[in-house]
Amino acid sequence: MDSLAVSYASELARWGIETTIIVPGAFTKGTNHFAHSGAPADQARAAEYDDGPYVGVLQQALQGLAALEPADADAATVADAIVEVIGMPFGSRPFRTHIDPSQDGCEIVNGVADRMRCEMFRRIGLEDLLHPKISTRVHV
Repeated sequence: MDSLAVSYASELARWGIETTIIVPGAFTKGTNHFAHSGAPADQARAAEYDDGPYVGVLQQALQGLAALEPADADAATVADAIVEVIGMPFGSRPFRTHIDPSQDGCEIVNGVADRMRCEMFRRIGLEDLLHPKISTRVHV
């Protein structure tokens, strides 16, 4: 989904449509998020993993991830961030907003990727696609 949102941002910029990507972390309060995060449909393959060299890794990973989440993390902070971004004037909204109570490093990784995207657009002469522009041209 993130890659799609990044692509849309540059495809919509010349139409004057501003894009902001909201990146919520995992919120486990009231959801038991990691305990019910899904299972493979191919049960035979899943059994091979469960009994093979990776025995216990899935449970350890899910328990470890759940332990990173602060007990007071509140998903309402995501809604608050969306309201705040929407309330900003056109052209001043951030490209990406992270709401991640566990501080898992996603913000750093996305920051590097976003910086490289900007650098590439500048290098190939498409820097105008990095920010929405209001077109004064009449389209027929």
